Amino acid sequence: MAWNIGANDVANAMGTSVGSGALTIRQAVLTAAVLEFSGALLMGTHVTSTMQNGILVANVFQGKETLLFAGLLSSLAAAGTWLQVASYFGWPVSTTHCIIGSMVGFGLVYGGPGAVFWSSLARVTSSWVISPLMGAMVSFLVYKFIRRFVYSAPNPGQAAATAAPMAVFVGVTGISFAAFPLSKVFPLALAQAVASGAVGAFLVDRIIRKQLGHLLVKASSAQSEPKENATHSKNIGLLSDFAGPKGTQLEIVYGVFGYMQILSACFMSFAHGGNDVSNAIGPLAAALSILHGGASGAEIVIPVDVLAWGGFGIVAGLMMWGYRVIATIGKKITELTPTRGFAAEFAAASVVLVASKLGLPISATHTLVGAVMGVGFARGLNSVRAETVREIVVSWAVTIPVGAIFAVFYTWILTKLLSYIL
Repeated sequence: MAWNIGANDVANAMGTSVGSGALTIRQAVLTAAVLEFSGALLMGTHVTSTMQNGILVANVFQGKETLLFAGLLSSLAAAGTWLQVASYFGWPVSTTHCIIGSMVGFGLVYGGPGAVFWSSLARVTSSWVISPLMGAMVSFLVYKFIRRFVYSAPNPGQAAATAAPMAVFVGVTGISFAAFPLSKVFPLALAQAVASGAVGAFLVDRIIRKQLGHLLVKASSAQSEPKENATHSKNIGLLSDFAGPKGTQLEIVYGVFGYMQILSACFMSFAHGGNDVSNAIGPLAAALSILHGGASGAEIVIPVDVLAWGGFGIVAGLMMWGYRVIATIGKKITELTPTRGFAAEFAAASVVLVASKLGLPISATHTLVGAVMGVGFARGLNSVRAETVREIVVSWAVTIPVGAIFAVFYTWILTKLLSYIL
């Protein structure tokens, strides 16, 4: 299951970076490998507790631990099977949909309606609708902000270099506060997060100005030229998002946001690892507790090595098959540039990270697709390829029932085998 999460879902983190040209496929795979594993290991427990205790009512299976054990393993196998098929064809389906659909299918058939936490399920399913809307809204606003304060600025290149550290400050502060709070006291934790954000912003500012220093000097000297040339430079900034490379200004903007998109891809990759490792580890942790004689419904301690195996599986799937779905996310929804890709990734990562902190297993796929669409809508409705979006939405709808059917079938086989062995 974790292998297929890596093969299918990690495109959510790196697809836009590859599509815009900010990263090569090899660079994306290596970068995601480190960040996905770190997110799974450091943040995986938040959502995993929801996945292991918040979907099925374990008490319904009191005295039927073998059946519950078989159902949990079958749910993992069912979700993994469908993801294997989807990854092969390059379909970006929701791993969260798949595992929850599998568990609910098993629960309904073998435990009845009372075996499912319907209130918890409603909370989860509502997030599937909310997350793409939030992703689209945030990415729309971020991209509009870039167009207003960067492309429309008198010196777009200088404006991009100024805006980048601000975005890093917001992102690093958010990650530090949500994922690595150094204190349990709110004011102190916030102060430490702000300090981390300030350090990150300073470092990025130094890197950008060092790497693009000669271009920034060239752009600044252009501002001292006659007014008509300055006006022309401004027009280049306004039109550059719709056209090919036009001079130093666009070169700086794309250079700055190329760096920024790499950072946002890391942000998204870390957040994804923390959220979606639960799709593999939650049912597994519950199954392991049954093997060790854990009481039904009791709090389950998730071993660090189990989280590590989940992270390792995600990395393995990413490195072997991740390129298939990355092509769909990065190239087939809308045309991406470094600025558009940054807006989509930054928005999606923010939504996913907040959801991970709240223990809400949202679909990273829904969030990113919504964010990419939001960037497209900011440029006009015709900028989004409706056919591709329609195919993706259909694959989402099919995922839940397919997972449920596979889970019921695998549970039937596994219970027969276990009864024969035992």
